[in-house]
Amino acid sequence: MYTMRIELEPLQQLIIESAEQEILPRYQKIESSAKADGTLVTEADIGMQRRVSDALSQLYPGVPFLGEEMSAEAQQQLLDNSSAGIWCLDPLDGTSNFVAGMPCFAVSLAYLQAGETQLGIIYDPIRQECFSAQKGVGAWLNGKPLSLNAAAIELADCVAMVDLKRLPATLACNLATQPPFRSQRSIGSVALDWCWLAAGRLQLYLHGGQRLWDFGAGRLIFAEAGGNFSLADEIKQSAGYTQDLQPKVAKAALNLQLFEQWVEWIEVHQ
Repeated sequence: MYTMRIELEPLQQLIIESAEQEILPRYQKIESSAKADGTLVTEADIGMQRRVSDALSQLYPGVPFLGEEMSAEAQQQLLDNSSAGIWCLDPLDGTSNFVAGMPCFAVSLAYLQAGETQLGIIYDPIRQECFSAQKGVGAWLNGKPLSLNAAAIELADCVAMVDLKRLPATLACNLATQPPFRSQRSIGSVALDWCWLAAGRLQLYLHGGQRLWDFGAGRLIFAEAGGNFSLADEIKQSAGYTQDLQPKVAKAALNLQLFEQWVEWIEVHQ
């Protein structure tokens, strides 16, 4: 239950306008630097986080803000005290793509409370696609409802989104040499992974390590669209999160029957 009334539409407008001002003008015109964990950060990441956090503090004073470009200690402290509600932002998911000039990146904002994602917004500024969801209400793409087709489909007919580099070597090798699906993709943006799944553009998903700001909004969008995914090896249809910042394995499929086939194949071949 919300501690205050949070309106989806003004938040969507905030994210869209901020991305147009902080991200798009810097696309293909910016240099990056490496963080301690080896990942990249740019002026676009920092500028976007600053603009959104400042705006949220004015719109919803008193609601804490957890951003990717904060120290791990500050993030964990905020997460430990998030029962009354907290914002979680990835200001630029897919920074490596952004730096390389590849048009696959997005902004992800989630509102978390009492162990659940209550609201999520993901904006793709290149395609001008705004995905959003509210817990128990539904998911939308540019205002149109997202609802996955639950029709039966076999693994062999599927397109899978698989991030191979974070998987155990045996499983990655088996996926590369004897894939159970028709074709495989990896676009380098976890937020867009979940959104494209929610839109039915792919049927299967496997990622070996994503963090709260990566999946916070996307899992809710996918769940509200009707998809199935695993969290701590349990089948889920709600977007719960854990009170830590450790990377999480993600497995997902468009319906329960397909999800069970996918998980069984992974367990046999890992």
